[in-house]
Amino acid sequence: MEVSCFRSHKVHRIARLQLSKTARFVLGAICALSIGAPAFAETPPVGAKAPDFTLSTPTGGAVRMSSVQRGYDLVLVVLRGFPGYQCPYCVRQVHDFIDHASEFKAKNARILLVYPGPPADLDQHAKEFLVKQAELPSNVFLVTDPDYTVTNQYRLRWDASHETAYPSTFVVDKKGIIVFEKISHSHGDRLSAQEAEEHLSSK
Repeated sequence: MEVSCFRSHKVHRIARLQLSKTARFVLGAICALSIGAPAFAETPPVGAKAPDFTLSTPTGGAVRMSSVQRGYDLVLVVLRGFPGYQCPYCVRQVHDFIDHASEFKAKNARILLVYPGPPADLDQHAKEFLVKQAELPSNVFLVTDPDYTVTNQYRLRWDASHETAYPSTFVVDKKGIIVFEKISHSHGDRLSAQEAEEHLSSK
């Protein structure tokens, strides 16, 4: 009888240990998934619908991203905007896209430039930025992002002194799906117009 009770106790103890290991494994898996989840939410990933937004031009006209994109491929370029000065890399990148605007137009594509920064005088800074460029072609739009509304929506806020947003480029197809993206964590690593063209749909 004592041997039987001892064996029964041992079996129950082993079962509890196995259950404990299983519980730890399940809990560990849940934690791993939870830790991994924010990485997916950092920026809208390739294959996701591009989050829609409405911002204004430096002259006060409202521009809705989905309206600009409807029926077109869209290259969405988030600049550094005004981190206290006009970023020379942004000037160069925008000039590159403007120079190739006719090629994008021939491929039924539009370009939307987002210029973020503190709200004080941001429109004026954006106008000064545009002075450094030729007149915007009909398929190129520039909007300001005061208080980083869209920058935060796309998880691109570079929250450091004299910084605004991580300069980024998204290529969005005619269905509003992101087909390519480049997020830069430095000032100068930018997607060129030619590289963006390579990710446009054929028609």
